[in-house]
Amino acid sequence: MPALDLPLVAALVLAFAVLMYVSLDGFDLGLGILFPLAGDDAERDRMMNSVAPVWDGNETWLVLGGGGLFAAFPGAYAALLPAVYLPIMVMLVALVFRGVAFELRFKAERSKAVWDRAFWAGSTLATFAQGVVLGVFIQGVNISGHDFAGGAFDWLTPFSLMTGVALVAGYALLGATWLIMKANGPLQERAFVWARLSLFAVGGFVAVVSLWTPLASEAIARRWFSWSHLPWLAPIPLATGLLGLYVVRALARKQEHGPFLGSLGLFFLSYVGLGVSLFPYAVPRALTIWDTAAAPESLKLILIGVAVTVPAILAYTAYNYWVFRGKTGATGYH
Repeated sequence: MPALDLPLVAALVLAFAVLMYVSLDGFDLGLGILFPLAGDDAERDRMMNSVAPVWDGNETWLVLGGGGLFAAFPGAYAALLPAVYLPIMVMLVALVFRGVAFELRFKAERSKAVWDRAFWAGSTLATFAQGVVLGVFIQGVNISGHDFAGGAFDWLTPFSLMTGVALVAGYALLGATWLIMKANGPLQERAFVWARLSLFAVGGFVAVVSLWTPLASEAIARRWFSWSHLPWLAPIPLATGLLGLYVVRALARKQEHGPFLGSLGLFFLSYVGLGVSLFPYAVPRALTIWDTAAAPESLKLILIGVAVTVPAILAYTAYNYWVFRGKTGATGYH
């Protein structure tokens, strides 16, 4: 493989890892966001049991994405991380707090309500922080040469706060549609209501981001709206709109699997749209993936390891979800 292609292959692997994390950990974070809306402890038990066998494995992709960025694109890691230290720290602390709450809630008696709130707070804060980081990445950071040249609170912008709230709505949609598949009875009916409300919010945020991003960047506007690109890129927003209508219809017909699969599709198309807007930058509008990549020898070693580990993770994940398919109750799967 030519050395010039190695950064592109590594970038595609990292993009896949991030997509897998958002898709898989998104719905269990979404359940945490929805946790206070459950009717009683029995419903909260069922919500938590629906993700208990898989939530640890879902976070494997976060480790792969973060570690892979450091190993394969150290220049991007060094330029981006100082810009988002605070939201990243909030995310990590929230994920740790959430994990502790997940484990202790099942064993607590008098303090169960405390751990319920901790699980909700950890899930919501972690999601919001991830959305803020996404907003900072879309907007770009202040770079001098190859180094971050901004301040500690450059991440605090209206756009990044908006993307933080948007991701909370998006994960809530994934959590609600996951619960539609895994629950029945009154809890499933609640999940249908939560999914409709979340879908409405997500549709609004997608529209806002789709307008705000090209208005804020002339380069992105040229990419999406130039006549030469329009025939190739127009199918992305068109497919997103049609898929959104499909999810609306699936919810109206009380389908169990269609809403979740359609919601994953919405995330995928939004992710593709983001890639189209920002490629080939690792640090938007400053440094490309080739500017920030590790040495070819390092990338070759990394990709050899990825070629072994990623199929193993995918196989384990698929097997895990297959074993724990079906509905879940207060005491587990049945």
